[in-house]
Amino acid sequence: MPKVLISDKLSDAAVQIFRDRGIEVDFQPDLGKDKDKLAEVIGQYDGLAIRSATKVTEKIIAAADNLRVIGRAGIGTDNIDKEAASKKGIIVMNTPFGNMITTAEHAIAMMFAVARQIPEASASTHAGKWEKSKFMGVELTGKTLGVIGAGNIGGIVCDRARGLKMKVIAYDPFLGAEKAEKMGVEKVELDDLLKRADFITLHVPATDQTRGMIDAEAIAKMKKGVRIINCARGGLVDEAALADALKSGHVAGAAFDVFSVEPATENPLFNLPNVVCTPHLGAATTEAQENVALQVAEQMSNYLLDGAVENALNSPSLSAEEAKVMGPWVDLAGHLGSFIGQLTDEPIKAINILYDGVVASMNLEALNCSAVAGIMKRVNPDVNMVSAPFIAKEKGIKISTTNQDKSGAFDGYIKVTVVTDKRERSIAGTVFSDGKPRFIQIKGINIDAEIGAHMLYTTNEDVPGIIGLLGNTMGKNGVNIANFTLGRNTVGGEAIALLYVDDAIPEDVLKTLHNTGMFRQVRPLAFDVA
Repeated sequence: MPKVLISDKLSDAAVQIFRDRGIEVDFQPDLGKDKDKLAEVIGQYDGLAIRSATKVTEKIIAAADNLRVIGRAGIGTDNIDKEAASKKGIIVMNTPFGNMITTAEHAIAMMFAVARQIPEASASTHAGKWEKSKFMGVELTGKTLGVIGAGNIGGIVCDRARGLKMKVIAYDPFLGAEKAEKMGVEKVELDDLLKRADFITLHVPATDQTRGMIDAEAIAKMKKGVRIINCARGGLVDEAALADALKSGHVAGAAFDVFSVEPATENPLFNLPNVVCTPHLGAATTEAQENVALQVAEQMSNYLLDGAVENALNSPSLSAEEAKVMGPWVDLAGHLGSFIGQLTDEPIKAINILYDGVVASMNLEALNCSAVAGIMKRVNPDVNMVSAPFIAKEKGIKISTTNQDKSGAFDGYIKVTVVTDKRERSIAGTVFSDGKPRFIQIKGINIDAEIGAHMLYTTNEDVPGIIGLLGNTMGKNGVNIANFTLGRNTVGGEAIALLYVDDAIPEDVLKTLHNTGMFRQVRPLAFDVA
């Protein structure tokens, strides 16, 4: 039974989802604040469910010997060392859709608040003043809203703003012209947006490319009287530069929910007139908190029980439905990689993977990861689909993929080829209608081999007596053969044999076969077969 630790505050309904799915759950909502205690106990768990309070550092991950998945109830994962998790093969997933509406609504609310100076007017009225003439606002109707980042949340903001009869222009390198037209927005370059917008709202992640994107130079390009809203990530705006522009009157107002340093106890924007500040409340609604908690519990349960990977940041996603259909193909890709990995002793320079027929339209990224993981298990038994691509990249291994329409006798097949300084080695396989993977070609020689946990691979010159020699040797030493497959390229040419046996073949039996002088290779193979 998988075991999950919840180290932050999460709804009782999310805890119950784990229990209903048959997962043991340890709910310790304050544990995440104690990094030493967390490091001490994390090795007991298969999954870790968190919010923002838990910091999953390299030290925590190093101690997480059994951890398979980290689930963040929310969008931001700045509190997780994703590189360390990836190298250790731990999937990191978030819940990008549970709080989209809530965050978008908060951005719209902040835009209203700064346009009409609502917080200041409220404070003044509470203080017994009646300063009606002091708080002169502006309408949103007819104004131009510049949206930086038109993804999930930014797209909702665009939709809501159009409902307010605003003209919406958007800057997003990944926004296509057709999608922009469908959204009813004008796609523009950043400089154009800065010059034209009456209001600017940011909805991009914090990356090396976006941090500080709104600096003094960018602010200088904006029209006088612009108002800036940031409910995305702290650090996107140079807060000191913005404070100067607010003081000079070039910027008429700002509304910020996020800050470069949080918790923000001091900031250049604090106590400036017509600056609205909230303490990172973008996702702080009852509905959003419940949604992301339930979503992360479902996603983690699906992965731990069924292998489905949803909203992962360091691994290809694989829905529950895809996992059911692709499961045998994912297994096959891993077995093909494992076969080659166990036969290859020299450093690998490149891995080429060919997908033919029905499999060519599947989730190739997931299949690639499985094949690469299979290849690398020989040198690193702990490698998995998450860590394999990172380890391959560190070793300078080039990975290429080819997909093609059906070209042979099978509805679909996968062929894996590795390239070293000395040779190329390839193997192909398919999945039959019974759902079982099969090897169908080795070194260009056609075969039909069932895959078992323990196998023996031999190569030899195509001469009489090989079948008898292998059968007699196995029989005399008590090794039971479950399946025996032969193949050759030409009469008298190179031949191969692949035996599926019940148990691991003893070393002395392998030596006996070597010593006959009849075989070029005698290699025992092991596969992770359920």
